[in-house]
Amino acid sequence: AEIILGNTYHLYLRPGHELVAQLGGLHTFSSWHRPILTDSGGYQVFSLSALRKLTWEGVEFKSHIDGSRHWFTPEGVMDIQMNLGSDIMMVLDECVAYEADWDYTRKSVDLTTDWARRSLQAYPPGSGEQLLFGIVQGGFFPDLRTRSAREITALPFSGMAIGGLSVGEPKEVMLDILAHTAPLLPEDKPRYLMGVGTPLDLVDGVALGMDMFDCVLPTRNARNGTLYTSRGKINIKRLEYRADESALDPACECYTCRTFSRAYLRHLYIARELLAYRLNTVHNLAYYLGLMRRVRKAIQEGTFTDLHGEIRGTFEQSQK
Repeated sequence: AEIILGNTYHLYLRPGHELVAQLGGLHTFSSWHRPILTDSGGYQVFSLSALRKLTWEGVEFKSHIDGSRHWFTPEGVMDIQMNLGSDIMMVLDECVAYEADWDYTRKSVDLTTDWARRSLQAYPPGSGEQLLFGIVQGGFFPDLRTRSAREITALPFSGMAIGGLSVGEPKEVMLDILAHTAPLLPEDKPRYLMGVGTPLDLVDGVALGMDMFDCVLPTRNARNGTLYTSRGKINIKRLEYRADESALDPACECYTCRTFSRAYLRHLYIARELLAYRLNTVHNLAYYLGLMRRVRKAIQEGTFTDLHGEIRGTFEQSQK
């Protein structure tokens, strides 16, 4: 993967989008001279349900850092992302809770479509170097997903995303909605599944026609001692690894697996050494990147169905 994601909500609060622009944009600021995608910050704002107030115009929210009040509008979020200088920008949308009923979700679809149109109107002519993606919402109601997809795909976005999944729903429900929604997206534009997920989620998503994914799971789980391997998921905190001299994953060539034993990784984690989080993160990211390389290769060779079955078997077995 050459692309990384910047979180608009967090970058807006600190260090601030104007400072990032002053310092040359995200590429220069972070010394990442490959593609960068920024989300709209909408998911973070809407996850702060007790700290925000939603209107047709935009959303007011309190900073989780100091309690200061801020205001996001579709136009304002576009301006923030233009200042950040990302290669792919996302429109402001509303991500509804799994428990949201049909009436609320219908109004949310109206809002998301209106905000998408306003985002396009705030997209300056000649901004072709910064692409803008639309987001399909609709909660867990197939008819509303169909409506949102029809309205969003009618707009001239460079790519299409599916949002509002992996928000607490059962896995089979997520896959049902994804299977319903993905075929409604154009085949000639990138398809981005937001906020998903586990290795099996990614391979399931590819099987349903998705191209791009983002998720905090590999790094968050690394910090919690949960690691992904060619043999499934393991918890390095378990006592069984106390004297295990083997590599974390013998099939992996990352620095962590080439250099350290499971016993040492467990020791670092139990001792709360910061190095534990770094080494675990290096491995989980290497696993994810390696998995997607295998996916691309399997698609090219016509063996993706076999790989899909292998990954499903590996992770279903490791859960038993």
